[in-house]
Amino acid sequence: MNLKYQNQIKIILLLIFSTSALYFLLARLGFIFPLTDITEVLCIKGCPSLQAVHYPVSGNELLNYSQTVEEIIGKNIDKAKTSILIEKSKYRITLYYHKKPVKSYPVVFGSSPKGDKLQEGDRRTPEGIFRIKDLYPHPSWSKFMWLDYPNAASWRKHFQAKSQGEISWFNSIGGQVGIHGVFQGRDKIIDKQQNWTWGCPSLKNQDVDELYKVVEVGTLVEVVP
Repeated sequence: MNLKYQNQIKIILLLIFSTSALYFLLARLGFIFPLTDITEVLCIKGCPSLQAVHYPVSGNELLNYSQTVEEIIGKNIDKAKTSILIEKSKYRITLYYHKKPVKSYPVVFGSSPKGDKLQEGDRRTPEGIFRIKDLYPHPSWSKFMWLDYPNAASWRKHFQAKSQGEISWFNSIGGQVGIHGVFQGRDKIIDKQQNWTWGCPSLKNQDVDELYKVVEVGTLVEVVP
């Protein structure tokens, strides 16, 4: 193998390595989707339906809020059968069991509550269908149920907004969105519907504690305007 050919191989390998490193860095920073999501983001196998999953409770009242979940459906709860609907305009989050509404809680959002989340720092709560990817105790907000935002649908909306000039191409999509509580002793901000987060849905601590016990990784969470 002559020296010229060896140098060409080295240059090609260096370009491959550099391109891969740049891609993974951009993906980590939220500027481009992970390669594992490419078929869904680009709808190579067709885009999934975005039809509503839950039938919302009529009116603006909180369903069974004075009762515990255990009092309503018993102790032996199959977490695989629970799901959540978040209605931003009604400041309401409802637990569903076997696709039937069980109990509602008051909830607040980011300080820009109207509109879908399109980029990091817009203080909006993302809309769509998500899954809980992790859940754990939080040192400041009692519990944290981490959603899988951004998912493929989030990326499609993000790039559509960029292509239409709604947001800058230099802005990232953001992340770290989850359902959590409030600082200790601050439940009143929920009662007053004060939107204080960066985009996460926030409940009273006693409410997020109860919800935390009946969901699991993979639980479906639907967020509507």
